[in-house]
Amino acid sequence: MIRILLVDDQSLIRRGLKALLKLEATLQVVGEADNGQTAIQLVETLQPDVVLMDIRMPVMDGVAATKEISQRFPEIKVLVLTTFDDDQYLTQALQYGAAGYLLKDTPPEELAQAIQAVHKGYTHLGPGLGKRVMAQIHPPPSPPPGWEELTPREQEILQLIATGASNREIAQELHITEKTVKNHVTNILSRLNLRDRTQAAILVNSLN
Repeated sequence: MIRILLVDDQSLIRRGLKALLKLEATLQVVGEADNGQTAIQLVETLQPDVVLMDIRMPVMDGVAATKEISQRFPEIKVLVLTTFDDDQYLTQALQYGAAGYLLKDTPPEELAQAIQAVHKGYTHLGPGLGKRVMAQIHPPPSPPPGWEELTPREQEILQLIATGASNREIAQELHITEKTVKNHVTNILSRLNLRDRTQAAILVNSLN
């Protein structure tokens, strides 16, 4: 049996969650709290397996409560369940020890699966949230100096260079002369401080 503490400042939400979780034979709600501070006190006395934690609450919010619970009771898993689809909350909650992050429109069966997953030691994120976390950890590379000086036509030619197109093929594609393409390529390499077309292609592919 997985023992759960519900933490949400809206009693209607807590009541609804309790009714849903009651349908799962392996889950048991052992307590409820309407703010983070009360949640910490109940964690200490009830020792639940999983805390289902809202984010925005009076007195102490869910992020601060998650941090303290994770530090003081590392064996207890915190699963955030909130309406706030916000990168800052998502990143902070995970940094402070949350084992998962779900939105309140999560289907009941997925919520039950998430509780079971975090109880086993897995991290569980709602649809699309994992990709956003990775983007925060590994943000896309910034364009190099000089990139903003490129004209739209030069950026178009640069993208074609990245596909391996020759000057003749680029000229045919854009309906301009080879000489014009050659001049654009020279400007591109100069502005981006690149040695040749190969470096230009590598640069573009690293940014895509």
